[in-house]
Amino acid sequence: MVDVWLEVEAHHYRPLIEAVLMEIRIRPIFGQRVDERAVEENIDKLKKVLDVYESRLSSSKYLAGDFISLADLNHVSTMLCLGITIYTSVLDMYPHVRAWWDDLKGRPAARKVSDLMHMVWNNTCIDDIVPGAEGHGVLSPRKGKEQH
Repeated sequence: MVDVWLEVEAHHYRPLIEAVLMEIRIRPIFGQRVDERAVEENIDKLKKVLDVYESRLSSSKYLAGDFISLADLNHVSTMLCLGITIYTSVLDMYPHVRAWWDDLKGRPAARKVSDLMHMVWNNTCIDDIVPGAEGHGVLSPRKGKEQH
């Protein structure tokens, strides 16, 4: 069952979130116009996928059963990406998905991933927070820092 949900995430959930992020977060960075129609189409498709998640999570606490697995944890970064959009409220339409996500994001591993993702979103230099990372690159240029 873990493999099934990893496949669902990789082929049905993640691509929709990535398409929305491309439109509303990435295109504007490059001065490109957001295609609102593409965003709405992908959100509509996402709702259909979330219907499947809601059905599954109404009968088990986690995707592969009543135990947390890689199938659940693999969703953390994608769910965090959804959370930086105005479309995060779509989860409110799915109470079991919302409860599952609230449980996942409260876990220490998810908080660490969240902290690292916020570092990127806030244009923080990796050298500032990862000991020994000097010389391994910068995720985003920072004032006063030389790009490696």
